Amino acid sequence: MALFATTVPAPAYAQSPGGTLAKIRDSGEIRLGHRDVSVPFSYLDDNQKPVGFAMDLCGRIVDAVKRELKLPSLQTKLQPIQLSTQIPLIENGTIDIVCGPATNTLERQKVVAFSNTIFVSSIRAAVRKDGPIKTFEDMNGRAVSLTSGSTSIGLLTARAQEKNFQTKNMLTPDHGASFLALTTGRSDAFVMDDILLASLIANSATPSDWRIIDDSLRTEPYGLIIRKGDGEFKALVDKTLVAMMTNNEFQELYAKWFTRPIPPKNVNLNFPMTAPLKDAVANPNDKGV
Repeated sequence: MALFATTVPAPAYAQSPGGTLAKIRDSGEIRLGHRDVSVPFSYLDDNQKPVGFAMDLCGRIVDAVKRELKLPSLQTKLQPIQLSTQIPLIENGTIDIVCGPATNTLERQKVVAFSNTIFVSSIRAAVRKDGPIKTFEDMNGRAVSLTSGSTSIGLLTARAQEKNFQTKNMLTPDHGASFLALTTGRSDAFVMDDILLASLIANSATPSDWRIIDDSLRTEPYGLIIRKGDGEFKALVDKTLVAMMTNNEFQELYAKWFTRPIPPKNVNLNFPMTAPLKDAVANPNDKGV
């Protein structure tokens, strides 16, 4: 029996896709995790269809997977996720990639992997325009809404300990609920990534009632979340993104979602590419914070 075993050429296994690509090939489908209210990265339009910048990037990655596996009829399955469920659903194989805003942190890298950086944000806070809050220290004794599972929670706690102030934290399941707590007066501030705050304000009933403070807790790179230890799939994802950055398709998609009117209200976020993001595009990397 051993003689027959040694006649099987090893390279045949090395050349066949493993990990996520094998899972996709064998099931005939790729599963994308999407968010419902993370404008403009991943959210639902008037027809309840997931759209956004991250969804468009994932669409290009799906095309690349189809070419790699020679499966033009590959099916795409969409799975709603929340910030608190995105990593568990990647880990247990329910989804293959997170198509939404996800901060690439060294802590998260212990359990999942990230694509090259697709965006760079700054952790700030939305407050009432005529209110007194200008810095995080001004939140002392005040109610602050935070989205469960977000990096904002630990960052605010660290700043509060460093500067010796206390906030009354309200944890909500998603960004929509966090912003609602602010707009209904149940909280005095909503701490989150500046672009997400900008999009929530722009799409609110009274955008002029709100502002984003200049103070920042940290600058954060976003990446698409994939399973850890799957170098083959990560290489395909990163290769696709680098090609888009090189041929200017990435920049064009960015302009589409951040500097032009977007559905469902045709609101323009007016959020041009920042210097840190331009650097990440010019020098693709997956560095975490």
